Amino acid sequence: MTWSGVLLVTALVWAVSLIRSVRLRALVYSLPLPMTLALVSSGHRVEGAQVLGVLGLNLFFVTVAVTYQRLRWPILLADGAGIAVYVALSAGLLAVEMPFEAALAGTLVLWLAAMLLLRRGARRRTPPADAPAAADDRQNGLPALLKLVVIFVGAVLTTLLGAVLRGMVVTFPYSGVLVAVEARRQLSEFSRHFARNSLALVGFLSAYHYLQDVSPAAALGAGWVAFAAVVTALHLPLRPRPATPDPTAAAPTVRPSPEWRAARPPTGYSTPGHSPPGPE
Repeated sequence: MTWSGVLLVTALVWAVSLIRSVRLRALVYSLPLPMTLALVSSGHRVEGAQVLGVLGLNLFFVTVAVTYQRLRWPILLADGAGIAVYVALSAGLLAVEMPFEAALAGTLVLWLAAMLLLRRGARRRTPPADAPAAADDRQNGLPALLKLVVIFVGAVLTTLLGAVLRGMVVTFPYSGVLVAVEARRQLSEFSRHFARNSLALVGFLSAYHYLQDVSPAAALGAGWVAFAAVVTALHLPLRPRPATPDPTAAAPTVRPSPEWRAARPPTGYSTPGHSPPGPE
C-alpha cells in the first residue's frame, strides 16, 4: 500500500477513536476504504480466497477479544495473536485454489450461523450493546497529538506486514490492528457489530469480482453500491418503533361522550342527612 494508504488508515483509525458509540465505531471501521486502496495500488484480483478473507477479519477480532479479555494478555500481545491467526489462515487459503461461488456460499452459511449464535447469546446479556465508552477511557487515553503519532507509526508497520501477503493483502486488517487497541474495553461488543456488518464487505467483494474483467473503475463503483445496499438493509428496523410522546406537548383534553350524562336524582328524592326541598 502506498503512502496515501497509510494516511487513509491513519485517518480512519483516528475517526474511529473519536466515536463513542460501539455500533457506529463498527460501522465506520467496516467501510471498505483499505480494501479499495489495496485493490487500486496492488492490482490483485478478487477470488474465492479474498471472500474467505472476510472471515479472517472476524477471526482477528475474536482472537484479540478472547486473548485480551479472557486470558488477560496485554493488548499488544493479543493484537499479535490476532495477526498470527490471520496470516496462518491466509497461508492456508493461498495454498489451495478456491472457486469463488463455493467460497461465497460457505461464507454466507458461516455468517448466518454466526448471526444465529450471536442473537441467541444477546438474549442472555443484560448490558446494552450500544453503550458509550467508559469515562475512564477518556481520562486514561493518550493525548490527541501523541495518539495520532502512534496511529501513524502503527499504520506504517501494518502496511509493511500486509505487503507480504500477496492476494490476501486485500482483506488484511490494516486499521483493525489499531482499532482493536483503541476499542480494547469494548472488544466483545465491537466484534459482534462488525460480524454483522461484514456481510456488506462480502457484497463489496462479490460485486467487484463479477465486474473486475470489465473495468476496475466499474468494479469499484459496483462494489461500493453493493456495500451501501447491504449495510442499509442490515440496519433497517425490522418493525416500526412506537412513537415517543413529546414531553413538551400539552396533554389531550378528554371530553365525556355525549351519550353520558350525570344522573339527576328524581324529584322528592332525599339522601341520608338531607331532606327534600319543600315549597317556598
